[in-house]
Amino acid sequence: MAAPMIPPESAADFLDRHGWQGAEILPLAGDASFRRYFRVQCGDRRAVLMDAPPPHEDPRPFVAIADWLGQVGLVAPRVLAQDLDRGLLLLDDLGDSRMREALDENPQAERDLYETAVDVLVHLHRQAPMAGLLPHGLDEWLTELRLFPEWYLPAVESDPINLDEWDDAWRQVLEPVASDGLGPVTVLRDYHAENVMLVDGRGGIERFGLLDFQDALAGHPAYDLVSVLEDARRDVPPALERDMIDRYLAKAGVGSRFEAAYWALAAQRNTRILGVFCRLWKRDGKERYKQFQPRMWGLLERDLAQPGLEPVRSWFDSHVPHAFRASAWQADA
Repeated sequence: MAAPMIPPESAADFLDRHGWQGAEILPLAGDASFRRYFRVQCGDRRAVLMDAPPPHEDPRPFVAIADWLGQVGLVAPRVLAQDLDRGLLLLDDLGDSRMREALDENPQAERDLYETAVDVLVHLHRQAPMAGLLPHGLDEWLTELRLFPEWYLPAVESDPINLDEWDDAWRQVLEPVASDGLGPVTVLRDYHAENVMLVDGRGGIERFGLLDFQDALAGHPAYDLVSVLEDARRDVPPALERDMIDRYLAKAGVGSRFEAAYWALAAQRNTRILGVFCRLWKRDGKERYKQFQPRMWGLLERDLAQPGLEPVRSWFDSHVPHAFRASAWQADA
């Protein structure tokens, strides 16, 4: 079940010890993990308190990656204070303007913001990957994909499948991506409009304040582009997606191998997310994730129609009837 938005008992003592005596602690956000965020106000000072409770969460990767992102010229919250044993971090407050809500309020800014989103990735991918990151390659992609038969298929009461056939179909599609020579780069893994703050007074890539990167790995450069353009929570027009792929291709100087990887990893990511969202519903009691399933199926259907996806498309056509796809979730959309 989702943790209630009540500050942990240790929060006041933590703040007192770091010069924030008497600060007001206000709910800010929760996410798909056990992490919760609170805004801290003390006079005219503001900060963000991250509660990443052990043993469910470990804030150390966030601290290390935030520091590294700053070193390579990107914007992430600075860590102002920390109690790693209790899972508490006090962070820079990057403001109130999140990319998702900014686009809801001003749709005319869509192209400009997505161009910046692409430029952030081009800059990130020019850096050698952060030292010490675990790999995100073929073995990891195949492991992640098991979430679909493990959680999604039981949720729609599908018959069990032959997992060897499932793995073989995906292996045919993903092995060429794993060996295409692109990368590795630092992959943030959850780069989308709800994890970007628009920082006041800054321009270019420095106006993008990055959030939720603690699960970063060393992997393929197409993965984060998929994450932001095939957003699980926000519709990105296909024509804009096409233009942004072309922008990345031109700026990064990559060609057809990258585009083939983009569609294969889009199918992989969206299939994985279908399973993840069912797990959040069934295991963690977060029913709101059911509403995203129709969008995920719309994205996956587009991905499966691309050249190179034939083995996986054939598998889905044989094993997942249309009644088990988007239509199974329309009432919850």
